[in-house]
Amino acid sequence: MTGNYAWRPFAWWLVAFLVFAVSAVYLRRRRIRTAFAIALLGLFVLGNISIQLRRSLSPVGVAFPENEEVVVTAHIVREGDLRQRAAGETQQRVDVESESIAGVNARLGIRLTIYSKAAALESTATASFPYGQRLRFSTKLSRPRNFRNPGSFDYCGYLAEQGIVALASVKADEIEALPGFVGWRAEMWRAQLYRYVLRQIRRIWTGEQAALLEAMLIGDSDFLGRDLLTDFQRTGTYHVLVISGLKVGILALLIFWLLRRLRLQEIPSAAITVCLVLAYALLTGVGAPVWRATLMLIVYLCTRALYRRRSVLNAIAAAALALLLVDPAALFGASFQLSFLCVLIITGVGTPMLERTTQPLSSAIKNLDSTVYDLALPPKLVQFRLDLRMIAGRLQRFLGHRAAYFILRNSGRSALLAFNFIVISSVLQIGFTMPMAYYFHRVAMVSLPANVLAVPLTEIALVASILALVVSSVSLKIAWIPARVAGYSVQVMAGSVRWLGALKISDTRIPTPSMTLIVVTVLSLILAMVLVRRRFLLAALGITTLTASALWICFVPPRPSMRPGVLEVTAIDVGQGDSILVISPHGKTLLVDAGGIPHWMHSELDIGEDVVSPYLWSRGMHTLDAIAVTHPHADHIGGMKAVVANFHPRELWVGVGPENSEMDSLLQDAQRFGVQVVRREAGDRFQVGGLDFRVLAPASDAAALKTNDDSLVMTVRCGRTSALLEGDAEKQVEQRIVGDGVAADLLKVAHHGSATSTTPELLSAVNPHYAVISVGGRNVYGHPRHDVLDRLTEAHVRTYRTDLNGAVTFYLDGHTVIPSPAGLQ
Repeated sequence: MTGNYAWRPFAWWLVAFLVFAVSAVYLRRRRIRTAFAIALLGLFVLGNISIQLRRSLSPVGVAFPENEEVVVTAHIVREGDLRQRAAGETQQRVDVESESIAGVNARLGIRLTIYSKAAALESTATASFPYGQRLRFSTKLSRPRNFRNPGSFDYCGYLAEQGIVALASVKADEIEALPGFVGWRAEMWRAQLYRYVLRQIRRIWTGEQAALLEAMLIGDSDFLGRDLLTDFQRTGTYHVLVISGLKVGILALLIFWLLRRLRLQEIPSAAITVCLVLAYALLTGVGAPVWRATLMLIVYLCTRALYRRRSVLNAIAAAALALLLVDPAALFGASFQLSFLCVLIITGVGTPMLERTTQPLSSAIKNLDSTVYDLALPPKLVQFRLDLRMIAGRLQRFLGHRAAYFILRNSGRSALLAFNFIVISSVLQIGFTMPMAYYFHRVAMVSLPANVLAVPLTEIALVASILALVVSSVSLKIAWIPARVAGYSVQVMAGSVRWLGALKISDTRIPTPSMTLIVVTVLSLILAMVLVRRRFLLAALGITTLTASALWICFVPPRPSMRPGVLEVTAIDVGQGDSILVISPHGKTLLVDAGGIPHWMHSELDIGEDVVSPYLWSRGMHTLDAIAVTHPHADHIGGMKAVVANFHPRELWVGVGPENSEMDSLLQDAQRFGVQVVRREAGDRFQVGGLDFRVLAPASDAAALKTNDDSLVMTVRCGRTSALLEGDAEKQVEQRIVGDGVAADLLKVAHHGSATSTTPELLSAVNPHYAVISVGGRNVYGHPRHDVLDRLTEAHVRTYRTDLNGAVTFYLDGHTVIPSPAGLQ
């Protein structure tokens, strides 16, 4: 990305582009290849111009008062649905653009969460604050924050792409609605039409059917439960729930087919199809995926109308080039790569396979009762037609001539169509193994049977639901029939996805592939695309190579990233919670806690699935030797369920303190996955992977202790160096630790830096050289407390914090401790 790392004045780029453009035009009739190369350089310069223009217009670096009460005047630029968050409470999340904020001279994009009290949310409720509405409210602004671990999702970048640089929340009754409208009238009409469609969907369908059709038709999956979404991901059918190229393709095919059946000429049919698809893309407003598919469709239909060679590869290349000129950074986005890889695999590998296999048979089935047509075909296909006629001759004794040929012809077409679908689905699953492993750490082992059901049902549901929505504007009674068809279709699809998603084989999770394997897979795909059009043996070699690379990714885990011969202690950034990874000199792995979010925060984020697991996968880990839960509080145990399911540890260490519903659920999961539960209590000493463990708490009487003092506290020693892991232990337990004469080089500060822990007596007795505090940025508890930080400073302890340093790793080699924050690894 030269535009990011090699800044030049805008005039330089402009002059360079003009020079390249003039040179290419001058040489195009003399040296076409040189002109082509120069034209590519010109496009490269245009891309850099685009990057620098976008950076200059971006408000990401604008300063604004954080965590201070400010009065904001703004207008809504993107409205959101009302959602029931808890009993008597609803929420609407909208994007606003500021008009004025004290001390800020620029306009900011703010994602605003509006809370309101409501007895119950009506099923047809949509937005209470619509697009263009001007608002004034008092709130605290904060910048979005990433979890600063290798492999983490770039949440800040995701919001920045949508123009959002700040987050805020406010109660609905504290908002002052101002007169006037700010925005585009066309966007207001689009938003009104979107709300109308949403209301109609909720009037016609209810419950899960409505939620599924909202996702399929307009891309709103907010009302689908996380468990169902996970099942769609496991089965490789998640694409039916998003507005993607598949939906655009189905819609365009349906419109074009109907117009041609109405005897409309090809050019008018193509023009109407493009207009209707553009209208659909504008209605959904879901961004780049739809526009990529729409752009490819326009290029393809234009070439068809101009009687040019209809090459999908050329269409995808033209669409990709146009999109990259507008936003070159999209090249590194998962959505862009997956969209174009899908079409590339279909057209570069799948279609040539069908051209060699089923396409000749498809042509042989045409005009089956015509002997004149035989003269235009090769001998093998003629023999195939003769065999079919013999079968038809037997059938016509019972069915008659016309019925026999009709059944045989359509049965053959259906069989070939099913074979084509299986071939394309198989090739896609093989080709998508690497990007699915890299971006989602998942292999959809049941993708083929799941899509055999899901794709046809999606087509039926789309056609029937669109028909029901159109008819419902006239009469809901008449819309009842297509509505039932659409509802039953999505219900059957959801049932099949749940059943397949519950199979153990469908939940295959894999670490991030190594760079070497990624390169080999890309080369295998290129080789398959080149050889598939060659002789049969070469084509088989190309497909075999691509399949072998996919199988390697699935069944041969990469070597985990570890430093041999040392003890590693890493505090993973999980926000306001704890998660500590311990790796022994022999490569044994222990995860102590897995973070989590309290239920009262009503967050859909799963720290174990969305934060801890990606970090472990980024390091090439596919299993854990043991996990430990210090105590059953949500910010420690909440993510463990996902960790157990994803990494299948051999042992689960727990203390002897009181249990709760979350601990009971975790123990049930451990039993289901065959994890051995080991109870630990004060006085236990044992060795694992060359490490000496000593358990300091809880004692056998932990049930009588107050909360947090039932934490599992232990030291882990490698040679002469050791670490003390305190969980959330407070003063009472720390007094016992002082009495036991424990010393450690590294201290995991207890209770996120709360004033109830880390007493001067503990610091004096343990005498650590380093400390790490696992704490969330801008947390509501005020952790870590200033008096705790002062104590650590006075004790000359070098302290790291996950909210400031991200994931922090310490290497203990038996003699020294080497700290390594995430940015330095």
